[in-house]
Amino acid sequence: MIPAPPIWVLDTECYQNYFLVMLRNIYTKETLSWERFSSGFGSINHHPSMLLDLLRGKRLITFNGNNYDVPLLALAANGNPNETLKRASDDIILNGMKPWNVRDAYGTGELELDHIDLIEVAPGQVGLKVYGGRMHSQKLQDLPIDPSAVITPAQRLELIPYCGNDLETTTDMYFKLKPQIDLREDLSKEYGVDLRSKSDAQIAETVIRKQVESILGHRVYRPDVHPDYTFKYKPPEFIHFATPGMQKALEIIRGATFTLNDKGSVDLPRELESMRIRIGNGLYRMGNGGLHSSESCAAHIASDRVFIKDRDVASYYPSIVLTQGLYPPHMGEAFLSVYKNIVDRRLEAKRAGDKVVADSLKIVINGTFGKLGSKWSVLYSPDLMIQVTVTGQLALLMLIECLELAGFTVISANTDGVVIKGVVDRTEELNAIIAGWEMVSGFETEETPYRALYSKDVNNYIAIKPSGEVKLKGLYAPAGMQKNTTNEICVEAAIEWLVHGTPVEHTVMSCLDPRKFVTIRKVNGGATYDGEYLGKAVRWYYRKDETRSIRYAGNGNKVARSEGAFPLMELPEAVPADVDYLWYIGEAKSILADVGA
Repeated sequence: MIPAPPIWVLDTECYQNYFLVMLRNIYTKETLSWERFSSGFGSINHHPSMLLDLLRGKRLITFNGNNYDVPLLALAANGNPNETLKRASDDIILNGMKPWNVRDAYGTGELELDHIDLIEVAPGQVGLKVYGGRMHSQKLQDLPIDPSAVITPAQRLELIPYCGNDLETTTDMYFKLKPQIDLREDLSKEYGVDLRSKSDAQIAETVIRKQVESILGHRVYRPDVHPDYTFKYKPPEFIHFATPGMQKALEIIRGATFTLNDKGSVDLPRELESMRIRIGNGLYRMGNGGLHSSESCAAHIASDRVFIKDRDVASYYPSIVLTQGLYPPHMGEAFLSVYKNIVDRRLEAKRAGDKVVADSLKIVINGTFGKLGSKWSVLYSPDLMIQVTVTGQLALLMLIECLELAGFTVISANTDGVVIKGVVDRTEELNAIIAGWEMVSGFETEETPYRALYSKDVNNYIAIKPSGEVKLKGLYAPAGMQKNTTNEICVEAAIEWLVHGTPVEHTVMSCLDPRKFVTIRKVNGGATYDGEYLGKAVRWYYRKDETRSIRYAGNGNKVARSEGAFPLMELPEAVPADVDYLWYIGEAKSILADVGA
C-alpha cells in the first residue's frame, strides 16, 4: 500500500507589495513559508520554483482554496508580480471572479495539487472565523491590516502570526470534519472521481450524473428551463381525505400554479402560502420545505395512562421518489435505476453492519434532493422537487386526519413525522391506523417514545425519552459546525432541571468549562467594544457589573443581546472570575418558561 502523503494546512495573504504562503504540518506543527515582499526598507523575493517545491509531495488542506488560494498560487508559480496577484485577489473577492475566469483573464494553467478544500465539506457556508468560534478555537482574529495597505516591515511581522492563527483554525476544522473527509475518500475510490472537496449535494450530483451517463451512453447537461415556466402539482392516487375541509384544501392545491423566481427557485403559490389547515386542535402550514404545525410554549408529559410517540417516516423524500417513480425528465428512467440501486446498496450495507458504505451512500441519497431546486445543477427539476415535497406534506396531513378522527391528538408535525398523544390502552388501535396508512402510501415509519415534550414552537423543542436521553431541536440543539454557540450552560441547566429536577443554580455555578458560557456572533461590517475593533466574528461572555455592550463598527448601534457582554476573543483555560452567574441562571429559567415548563 502506498503511504498517504503528509498533511499540511495552507493559507495565503495578498497585498500589492506582499504575498505570503504559509504551510503547517497538522501533526508535527512544522511551519514552512514562501514570501515575496518589496518596500523602501528592503525586499524578499523567493523564486517561483521554490514555491512549486514547497507544494509538491504534500496533501494540502485549505479553506476556500479552490476559489482563492489556488488561483493565486498558480499566478505566483508562473512568476507574476505582486501587483498582478493583488489585482486577481480583488477580482476574486470584490468582483466574484471564478477560478476558470481567473485562468482565462490572467493566462495561468492549473496547478496539479493533492488538495482538499474544506469550505464545501463544512455545513452552513460561513467564514473561517465563525467556524473557529463554533469549534472553540483558541483565538479569533480578524485581518489586522486593511487589504488596500502598502505593507511595511513591521506590518509584515504582524501578518505572519495572523496567517499562522488561520492555519490553526483550519487545522481545527480539518480534525472536526475528518469523518466526513474519510467518507469522501471512500466515495472517491469507489466512483473514480475526486469528491473530497464537495458538499453532500455536489457529491450526489457528480455520482448520479456519472452513472446516468454510463447507462445512456452520452453526456447529460443541465436543462434549460425558461424563466416563465409554470406547472401544477399532480397528487398521487393514494392521497385522499375524509373531511370536507381537507377535500377542499386538496382541490386548492391541485389547482394552484407554481412559478419560478429570478433565481430559478419555485415560488409557493399565494393560495398555498396563505393556507392554514386546521385538523382537530392543530393548525398546519405548508411550505416548499415541508409541513409545519403551529404549537407554541407547550408542555406534554407522558404517564402510566398517557403515551407520547414520535412517528417519523424512514427516508421520506427518497421513498417518495422511488414509490412514485419520479425522475428528472431530461434524465429519464435511467435516473430512477441509478437512484434505486444506491438506496438498495445502502440498505444492504446497513443490514450487514458496513457503516462506512452505508454512511457514504447516505450522503449521495440525501444530497440529491438539494440539487433538484438548483438551476445550475444537472439534476435541476423544479416540478419534481414540488412533486416530492407536496406529496410528503399531503401524506402526513392524511395520516394526521386519520389519527384525529379516531380520537388521537397530534401535538406536533414537521416535514417527515408527527408526534402523537393518546391513551395507553388504545396503543394497538394506534398501530393499526399507522399500519393502514403505511400500506396505502408505501412508506414505513419509525417510533420513538417520549417521556415528555417541551416546545417553544415546532422548530425549537426539548424531547425527553424514557431513558432520560434528550432530543434537542433548533435553539436547544448542541452547538457545532452548523450552529453558533450561545450560552450552552443555560440549555444544559434547563435540561438538568427537566430530566433530574436539578436546580438551575447548581448546574450553572458548578460548571468549570468556559466554552459553555460564551456566545459566538457574526457581525456584519465588524464589531467594536469600547472603541476597539474586534472583527466580524465575535466571542463574548456576560460579565458581572458590566454596563457596556458590543457595537457595530459601521454605525455604532448595539449588537443584539450584547448588553453586559465582555469580549473573549482568546479562550481562557478557566471560567472568568467575574462571570455574571445570575445572568445565566435567569436565562436558563427563561428557557424553561419558553417551553411551557
